[in-house]
Amino acid sequence: MTKYANVRGLARGLQVLRALNAMEGGRATSQQISEATGLHRTTVRRLLETLVEDGCVRRSTSDDSFRLALGVRSLSEGFTDDERIAMVAPPIMGRLLQRVVWPSDLTTPDGDAMLIRETTHRFSPLSFHRSMVGRRLPILLTAAGRVYFSTCPDAEREDMLDLLRSGAGGDDQRSLACDDAYIRNLVRQTREDGFGSNHGDWSEQKKIGALAVAVGSNERVLASLNVIYLSKAIAAKEAVKRFLPELEQAAREIAEALDGPAAG
Repeated sequence: MTKYANVRGLARGLQVLRALNAMEGGRATSQQISEATGLHRTTVRRLLETLVEDGCVRRSTSDDSFRLALGVRSLSEGFTDDERIAMVAPPIMGRLLQRVVWPSDLTTPDGDAMLIRETTHRFSPLSFHRSMVGRRLPILLTAAGRVYFSTCPDAEREDMLDLLRSGAGGDDQRSLACDDAYIRNLVRQTREDGFGSNHGDWSEQKKIGALAVAVGSNERVLASLNVIYLSKAIAAKEAVKRFLPELEQAAREIAEALDGPAAG
C-alpha cells in the first residue's frame, strides 16, 4: 500500500497514449480515443493537447486526427534488454528455487564482468550470501561468465577479451585471456556441454560450485542463469544431473516471457 494518492491526470494521460498506440495505423480522433478509453471527450481532448505540447503526440491539420510523435520513443530509450529480462525473470527464478532449493543468480554482461541483476539468495535457506544484486562476477572464472562468454557473438567475445587482456578484469583473468589455447578449449567445451561450470575455480569463492546456462531471446544471448551450491556438498557430475534440467526449463520460460505479447 502506498501512502501517496494516485495522480489521476498522469494515469489518464498514459491511458490515452496506450489507446493511441493500439489504434490501427497509429492514428485516431479524440472521439475514437474517448470511445476506446471510456474517458469524456473533453477530457481526452485536453490530455491530447497537453501531449502535443510535450512532443509526445502530433495533430494532423488535414483531418483533425492525432498520432504518436517522436517524443514517445524517447521515453523508452532507457529501457534496455537488461531491464526487460530483470523484469520477467523473478517469478520464474522463484519457481526454480522451489525445485532446487539452492540459490540462483541472473547475470548480464557489464564490461569486464557479469553483473548480478536478480537473485534468490535472500530467499534460499541454503544461501550463505544475502546481498548479491549489483555484485560483479569475473567472466572467465565463474559458470555465469563462462557460458555467456562462450555463446555470445564472436565480435562481442573479442571485445571482452580485449578488455580482459588489458587487465581490466584483474591479473588472473588477464593471464587466462592471453592463453589462446585455454580460450579455444573453454568455448568448445562449454558449447559441447550446453552449460558453464565452476567447481571451486574462483579463488575468492573456493568453496563454491556453480552451474549456468545462457538465456536468449530471438536467437540473441542476453544473460546467464546459474545455480550456486557448496562444492563439498555436491559433486560436479551430480550438480549437472540435478540442476541442468531445471536451469534449462527456467531459461526457456524466461525466453518465452521475453518473446511473448506481454513483453512488448
